Amino acid sequence: MSIKPLIAIIDDERNIQATLIAILDRRGYSTTSAYTAKQGLQIIADEKPDVVLMDLGLPDSEGLDLLREVRQANPGLPVIVITANDSLNNAIASIKEGAFHFISKPYVPEELLSLVAKALEQKGLRQETLQLREETERLKKRVQRAEAQLQPVYKNVKMREMFELIDQIAPSDANVLIVGESGVGKEVFSNRIHEQSGRSTGPLIKLNCAAFPANMIEGELFGYKKGAFTGASQDFPGMLSAASGGTLFLDEISEMPIDLQTRFLRVLQEREFRPLGSTQSLKADFRLVAASNRRPEEAIRQGRLREDLYYRLNTFTLDIPPLRDRTEDIPELAQLFLARFCAKMNKPIMTIQSEAYDALLHYSWPGNVRQLQNVIERAVVLTQGSMLTPRSLPQEVLNNAPHESAPSSASPLPSFSLTSVPQDGAGKLLVTHSQSLNLADREKAALLQALEQSRGNKKKAAELLGIHRPTLYTKLKKFGLEV
Repeated sequence: MSIKPLIAIIDDERNIQATLIAILDRRGYSTTSAYTAKQGLQIIADEKPDVVLMDLGLPDSEGLDLLREVRQANPGLPVIVITANDSLNNAIASIKEGAFHFISKPYVPEELLSLVAKALEQKGLRQETLQLREETERLKKRVQRAEAQLQPVYKNVKMREMFELIDQIAPSDANVLIVGESGVGKEVFSNRIHEQSGRSTGPLIKLNCAAFPANMIEGELFGYKKGAFTGASQDFPGMLSAASGGTLFLDEISEMPIDLQTRFLRVLQEREFRPLGSTQSLKADFRLVAASNRRPEEAIRQGRLREDLYYRLNTFTLDIPPLRDRTEDIPELAQLFLARFCAKMNKPIMTIQSEAYDALLHYSWPGNVRQLQNVIERAVVLTQGSMLTPRSLPQEVLNNAPHESAPSSASPLPSFSLTSVPQDGAGKLLVTHSQSLNLADREKAALLQALEQSRGNKKKAAELLGIHRPTLYTKLKKFGLEV
């Protein structure tokens, strides 16, 4: 049952009030009334009407003063001014103070009812706008929280050692070269280095050397003066100037033209540069982080990277392993991307089905972390419910997924009997095969025995079963098991 809109009437004439109440009642509105400005303010505060009908001539207040008070306390409340003082000045003054409309006595009931309906419509639109704005802000905060959680994931031993090295070298101004396949997260490393450096309050300027034609990258890097070449219609400071006091990240450094590498090497040696078309040298005050998806020795051999520039770059070299060599990081990365895209698309947080995890763990990921991110984004778009299943994954990811008939080492849940299960020396469950149970029964029995043996410790249970904790949680939910 819908709630009737409440209309507040503030008028000191009883017959006017009675007439207005009768008109509004016939149209299906609820009403509340007051004879003075003081009473009017009180009923507005207590009863929260949807529209106010107000007379300007009240015994205890100037009508415009009351209108001003109402609007200050209730900016979104529509106020229709009704008065016998039919003057242009009153109309203008009322509108200036925020009245929705002005109508003079005597009035035509249909005209008044039309104004009330329009006032309610405007209020409804304003409320929808506010709700939409609030929802947008909540969504932004969800995305920001999800983004904030997207910190580097490095359960992998080599990755952990690399981030420990970053913690040591970041505070210095030493040059850093980051090497790794496309999509491994070289930019994430550059962000980390900048954030932990003494230049963190300065800018982090990024330039992808492969993104510009050879004849444009010099101007982008060094900047130029107006008229330096055809098309230079105004001065452009360039990336070297923009990075002053901060960090310059040059991605795909081996794609920089060789002659430009020579000039950039001179910048690193002399710590100054000259924009194109300028006769004045400028100081170069930046910390350099460079990256390449080519092996440096290969790039040098192919003539893509000057050897002397390489030696200047690699004060420290970070060699990021591809995702296929750090599969232990895949579950947590997948969960982080899942949270990010669920928030971004305003969807409830999903869980990943164990079979989908198996597919993710067995794929080779030629596009590395960037490809995993794209796959999870695609899956969130396609998933309708709360469970991300293999059906939402691309076919190339599913092609290498293990079949139920051949359990994999990445997520093993072998079949076994319901007799007590011993452990091997490494603490893994030793299981015996049984044909008496179907796959689902065997999985459930495995979970129950692991939980019993670990005394309900889910981390230990996952270790006993040789699976990741997210996979364990998914299977517990699947069978409705509680510890």
